[in-house]
Amino acid sequence: MFDTMTLTKVGGAFCGSLLILLLGNWAAEGLYHTGTSGHGGEGEEITQAYAIDTGASEAPGEAVEEGPDFATVFAAADAGAGERVFGKCKACHKLDGTNGTGPHLDGVVGRAVASVDGYSYSDAMVAHGGDWTPEALNEFLTSPKAAAPGTKMSFAGLPKPEDRADVIAYLQSVGG
Repeated sequence: MFDTMTLTKVGGAFCGSLLILLLGNWAAEGLYHTGTSGHGGEGEEITQAYAIDTGASEAPGEAVEEGPDFATVFAAADAGAGERVFGKCKACHKLDGTNGTGPHLDGVVGRAVASVDGYSYSDAMVAHGGDWTPEALNEFLTSPKAAAPGTKMSFAGLPKPEDRADVIAYLQSVGG
């Protein structure tokens, strides 16, 4: 069944296929190569078809324009809007003096950090210390994980300063 001629044909077909694959690869690299090597452009800078402005070209000394400071935003805070923002907090926190997944937030503004009786705080929150002033709450609500690394609170934070100011004003208005 397998004589010498059949074996020669199979070997030739295999070598021919490999040769076509290698030539196709070489031609494709020649047409579509984007690196600096290969086209005689050693050290030549390659320009992309389009550029995406990421702001990285700004000088490091330039000040980025920021919004108003927190005191200004907090002075204009709306407790009614803060009640709507507090909807994100209701899954874990209550305002009736009982603890849920998180400690109750009744009277949190001005209260010492990690001071609710009967709630088991993480070591990170106990070490955080201080009082929950509006400024401290603003910093914490921006990113709880960054403000107190290791906290059990899994909430990502409120990125908008207006939302943080509104919810703090709401908590201050309902606090006992």
